[in-house]
Amino acid sequence: MSEPPPRDAERDLFRDTWVRYLGYANEVGEAFRSLVPAAVVWLSYGVSSSYVLADAIDKGKKAGAIPSSEAGRSTRVAVAVVDTFVWQALASVAIPGFTINRVCAASLYILGTATRWPLSVRKWTTTALGLLVIPGIIHPIDRSVDFLLDSSLRKLYPSVEKPSSS
Repeated sequence: MSEPPPRDAERDLFRDTWVRYLGYANEVGEAFRSLVPAAVVWLSYGVSSSYVLADAIDKGKKAGAIPSSEAGRSTRVAVAVVDTFVWQALASVAIPGFTINRVCAASLYILGTATRWPLSVRKWTTTALGLLVIPGIIHPIDRSVDFLLDSSLRKLYPSVEKPSSS
């Protein structure tokens, strides 16, 4: 969502609207982990994972709508779905969730050993820190996942146009 789509381009529901923020639900859940029941954190992963799955299906439908031979169409749909699913699973769920989890766990530990603050203050401070870190990790993780997929999975695709993942 760093750049608005061109005026004549179709708006992508999953990348150009508020729906994109559903992909960050697990990061918010991880930031609040010390304050909420584990079920709430798992629910946040369910929201993010549903976003990933819906985006992959949407990209497959869009790839299938482009007229071509059936063999070319099937390959294009498969590449679009797999690429989008893997990219989103890594860039929107797994890596950011792990990152925020570790930032919050480390900050809670450090605050516990370095301060005499009450536990509730340490937990709220940890949550605030986790929320503040989210905007700073998005673009580096996105670019890293692009590099990872360009260096691995995307080399396996047949010669079809590279899906746009971010």
